[in-house]
Amino acid sequence: MLDLSENSLIGKIPPQLGDMKRLETMNLSHNDLSGSIPYIFGEMSEMSSLISVDISYNRLEGPLPNNKAFCEALFAALRNNSGLKACPSSITWSKNYGEKRQNKVVIFFIVPILGAMFLSLILFGILYHVLKRQGKRNKLNNLREAQNGNMFELWSYDGKMVYESIIEATEGFDSKHCVGVGGCGSVYKAELQTGQDVAVKKFHSIQDNRIANAKAFENESHALLEIRHHNVVKLYGFCSHPRHSFLVYEFLEGGSLKEILSNKKEVVNFEWVKRVNVVKGVVDALSYMHHDCSPSIVHRDISSKNIMLDLEYEAHISDFGTAKFLNPDSLNRTSFVGTFGYTAPKLACTMEVNEKCDVYSFGVLTLEIIMGKHPGDLISFLSSSLSSSATSSAAHSILLKDILDQRLEPPENEVLLKVVSIVKLAFACLATNPKSRPNMQEVSRELSIGRAPISSELFDMLTLGLLFNSG
Repeated sequence: MLDLSENSLIGKIPPQLGDMKRLETMNLSHNDLSGSIPYIFGEMSEMSSLISVDISYNRLEGPLPNNKAFCEALFAALRNNSGLKACPSSITWSKNYGEKRQNKVVIFFIVPILGAMFLSLILFGILYHVLKRQGKRNKLNNLREAQNGNMFELWSYDGKMVYESIIEATEGFDSKHCVGVGGCGSVYKAELQTGQDVAVKKFHSIQDNRIANAKAFENESHALLEIRHHNVVKLYGFCSHPRHSFLVYEFLEGGSLKEILSNKKEVVNFEWVKRVNVVKGVVDALSYMHHDCSPSIVHRDISSKNIMLDLEYEAHISDFGTAKFLNPDSLNRTSFVGTFGYTAPKLACTMEVNEKCDVYSFGVLTLEIIMGKHPGDLISFLSSSLSSSATSSAAHSILLKDILDQRLEPPENEVLLKVVSIVKLAFACLATNPKSRPNMQEVSRELSIGRAPISSELFDMLTLGLLFNSG
């Protein structure tokens, strides 16, 4: 066998090939050979063993050699040449033989192929019928589960059903179902057919149906997929769709902490025990995010609007659109994000993000829970006492009981002790130097330590200056 096909050969076929007396198969196809085929391949040639040739896709011309291999060659072995002429003595024979041979080849290949295709169609039909019946059975099972309140157990394998249910429940995100609007998107309450209520955060869109805050969408879905904590809002799933991109959470009936503190009717039910438990819940969640997640997760926007409460006043941190996974091998510098009034004072200058940013925000949030309002003026006043002896003296004249939320009766007994401890920890978290602030594990440990009870007389004498300087 001699196979020189597809080698970009040029020029004429060397006549020396005719000396290969035992050559049976010769393939010179797909080259750039030209001229006529040497006479040595003719009838008088000693190449009696040659039975198959392929000279297609060249520029050969002239008569074919009067050799059995050339004369019996199929059309495919001779095609795409400049001007080859058939063997004079065997034109008819070669044509008839070639056609018969081609017909046999066609029949040999086509019949099995058609048979295989026919069997495949039969098998495909049977399989389709079985899968369709199985699909209907699964669909019925899914619907039964959904009717039992397990709609989001379907999310992983029937997301289309859940998606359509949410669109239907919000009537295409009609404004009447909207319960809140933020910088990244709007939050809707969706009551599904199963009776289950969910919160749907739909991200704002810009031109061409693109998400206006794609980074926030990515951050929030990524962070909540990593976090599993009872004091962090539960993420059921998310949908990235050209028309609607949204996150689906558990719906918390209590609303946000900010709403409760600003509602004169609701706030009277927000007693000191419940406020202490809210603080503890936020501490537990932040401690988990900072110390038990790998890599650590910094929320960067801890504020009263992002603390959601259930009907039992259990705290749940929400809105992870600005969350950041910390890289232990870098300084983690980033652009300024967060809510003014809760962010650490030096963050806007250094742009360095770490856990102590959340610690400062926690300090502000804690005082807000205790005071019933944002403590901005108080923080500014106490901070200035570090550099002014007159202000420091004034701070010692402010009684703790006078800054507590006056809409409630003063705390007593063990709750009183917890409130004092919480205020002291809040001041420690507000230290100007981040290194002076405790971490959330230390805060959690301090909250759990049992202390001697405080008498009402001693409480009446406690001043902010004493707590602030001892923080």
